Amino acid sequence: MMSRLVKKSPSLCTDLPLDTTDICNKLNLLRQLLRSCFGPTARLKQVHNNIGGHVVTTSSSSVLLPAISSSQPFINLIKTSILNHVSRFSDFGLFAAIFCLALIEQTKQSGLRGNVAIRVNKHLLALCSSYLQGEDCGCKVKLDFCSSHNLITLARSIISSKPACVLTEPETLHISKLTVQAFLLTVPCSSPGTVSLGKVVTVTVEGYSVLNSAVFPGLLVDMPDGLCLNKVNYLSNPLQMVLFSSSLAGDLSELGDGMIEVHPSVDTESQILDQLLELGKQVVADEVKLFVCQKVVHPVLQQYLRSHGIIVVERVGITVMEPLIQLTGAHPVATLHAKIPPKAYGKVQGLSMRQFGSKTMLHLQPLGESAICTMVLCHRNETMLSELKVVCQKTEHVLRLTLREPSALFGGGCTETHLAAYVRHKNKNEVPETASVLGCSQTEYLLGVEVFCRSLESVARALQHDGGYSLIDLTHAHHWTLPADVMEEHMEDSFGLCGCGLVESSPSKKWTYIDTKYAEFSPAPLVKDCPIQPRVLDSFIAKLSALQVATETANLALDVRYIIQDVS
Repeated sequence: MMSRLVKKSPSLCTDLPLDTTDICNKLNLLRQLLRSCFGPTARLKQVHNNIGGHVVTTSSSSVLLPAISSSQPFINLIKTSILNHVSRFSDFGLFAAIFCLALIEQTKQSGLRGNVAIRVNKHLLALCSSYLQGEDCGCKVKLDFCSSHNLITLARSIISSKPACVLTEPETLHISKLTVQAFLLTVPCSSPGTVSLGKVVTVTVEGYSVLNSAVFPGLLVDMPDGLCLNKVNYLSNPLQMVLFSSSLAGDLSELGDGMIEVHPSVDTESQILDQLLELGKQVVADEVKLFVCQKVVHPVLQQYLRSHGIIVVERVGITVMEPLIQLTGAHPVATLHAKIPPKAYGKVQGLSMRQFGSKTMLHLQPLGESAICTMVLCHRNETMLSELKVVCQKTEHVLRLTLREPSALFGGGCTETHLAAYVRHKNKNEVPETASVLGCSQTEYLLGVEVFCRSLESVARALQHDGGYSLIDLTHAHHWTLPADVMEEHMEDSFGLCGCGLVESSPSKKWTYIDTKYAEFSPAPLVKDCPIQPRVLDSFIAKLSALQVATETANLALDVRYIIQDVS
C-alpha cells in the first residue's frame, strides 16, 4: 500500500534577524553563558540534553560549544565559526565568542547602521593587527627558548583559566612544568634537514594524586597479562621488534572483502592457525624480542611466542601506531600471508615497568634521541581528569604555535584594555580623513570606534565574576581589578599588580573604571629589561586569530538580511 504523501510546509523566512527579539534574547543569553565561563575564577557549566546521556562539566569552549545545541541557524553560524578557530588554534574560543557577541550587541544598542559598522570594524581590525604585529607593540613580549620561564608562564595561564580541572596552586605549577617538558621533548635537537615535530601520547590514571603525574621519553602501553620483567633483564641491549597493523586473531573476516571459496574438506581454522605459527617461527628465527599488534593476537600464537621469550603486546589501538612507528623505526606489517621483510623490523633501547596506583604499564624506551614522549596524567575523579586531559592537549598545541611566532601577549585583560586605549588615541587626529575613506560621517565613525573599544573592554570585564570592579590605569592602559568590598578612600592601597603582573601600583598612578569615559591618551611603553616578569601570558598567534575571527564573524552576522529555514 502506498504511503500517504504530505505536502511540504513552506520554508520559514526571517527578515532582518537582528531586529527580532527572540534572536537578540538568545544571543544575549549565549553571551552571558560564555562570559560566566571566562577566566580563572569562572563558573563551571553542567550540560545535559533533555533525553538523557552523559553530563558534561566544563568551562572550555572546545567542550562547551559542541555540547550546546540550538535550532536557531543564526546561533549555529556563530558557534561554528568559533569552533573552527578552536580546532586550528586550540585557545581563545571564549575570547572570540565574547568579543564577537559584544560587537553585535553594542552595535545594535548604539543605533549604528550595519553597513557602516562593518566598514569601521574592518578598518579597526586592520589597525589592531598591524599594531600587534609591529616591533613597537606595547603589549607583546618575546619568548626566549633558552629559558623555560615564559613558556611555563604561558602554559600556566592556560591551565589556570580552566577551573573545571580543580587544581591547587602547586598542582597547577606541576602540570604546567610537565606540559612544557613534554612539548620540548617533541622538538628534535639534532635532526638534519626538515625538522618534524614528535608527538605527546597522553595516558590517564583515575583516583591518583595530580602531583604523581609525570612525563617519560618513549611510550607507555598497557602491561600484557602475566608478564613479569623482573625475571629477565631486557635493558642491557637494544631489542628488535615487529609491529602488525592487521588483526592476528585468525578470523576469516580479516582476510579482506569479497567472496572466499572454500573446499568442503578444508579445515580453514587449522590452515589459518598454521599460517600464524609459520609467522611465529619466522619472528623467533629473526630474534625478535617484542611483538606488537594494533588489534588482537590469537591465543595459540601468543602462547608460542611467549614460550620463546617474546613479549606480546596487543590491542594498542590506532592512535598509538604513528608514535610507535616514529619511536622504533618499524614499518607496520599489514598481512600474515607473506614473509616479514627485514626492513619492517624496528628497535627499542629497552623495556621497564611503571606503576601508577593500580595501573601497571610497559615503558618502551627509545633507541637514541626520540621526539616521542608519554604524559601520564593523574587526578581524583573522571570528570576532573577528562577536563585536565583536554586542557593539557590544548596547551601543548599552543606551545607548538610559539615555534612559528616566538611571542606572547599580556594576559589578565591587559592586552584588551591596552588595545582599546591605543585605538582611541590613534583615531583622535584621523577622524575626518578616515570617515571620508570609509564613506560615513565623522559622528558615525567615532561611534563605531567607541563600539569596538567598549567591546574589547567588555572582554577584560568578563574576567571578574565576584562582584568586583574592573579599572584601567591612565599611564600604561593595563587592566586592574578591585574587590567589591573595598571602600573608595582605600582604593589605592588595594592595588598590587595589574592583570598580567608587569605593572606595580604607585601613588602617582591614576585609574578609572572601564565602563566610564576617559580622556584619550597614548599608552606609555614599559621599561625594557624590567626585572619583573609577567605572571599571565596569552598566545600571540591564537589571540590574533581569535580577534580576526570574532570581528569577521560579527560583521557576517551584521550583514545577514534573511534567514531561510526549512520546517517539517
